[in-house]
Amino acid sequence: MIKLKDILLESTAPDIFVPRRIDDRVERLISRYVRNGSKGNLDLRRMNLTKLPSILKNVNVDGNFNCAGNNLTSLENVPENVSGNFNCSNSNKLTSLVGAPSSVGGDFWCAYCKLTSLTGTPKTVGGNFYCGNNPGKFTETQVRAVCDVKGRVYV
Repeated sequence: MIKLKDILLESTAPDIFVPRRIDDRVERLISRYVRNGSKGNLDLRRMNLTKLPSILKNVNVDGNFNCAGNNLTSLENVPENVSGNFNCSNSNKLTSLVGAPSSVGGDFWCAYCKLTSLTGTPKTVGGNFYCGNNPGKFTETQVRAVCDVKGRVYV
């Protein structure tokens, strides 16, 4: 127990507001999602991740998967199949889509990254494909050549 007198007598106050168990929060979130039957959305956006945990690799997401707004440099360990939307856009440092799911049932978002290649693009996307605002200036024809997009392509 920290006593007020001890805090006042120290030259620097201890940091008593450090979040507990922050290191494994992503793994715990994914484990809880799997325990609940992998139903619904799995939201890992803005968690300051540089890499996705390996526990995620064998998970099928029956809903949307969002890993946008992190600092990811690859899509290693993403779920193989996502029945809803897949979002890896905004602030991620992806240069290719290697490791992306093979199939996405809804929209696929990879805009505002650092993509210079479409290598690794999903085989099928059931909705729209958003890949604008990347260093690689892709055309709709290039996207459709590597992916069966059922909806529109936004470049």
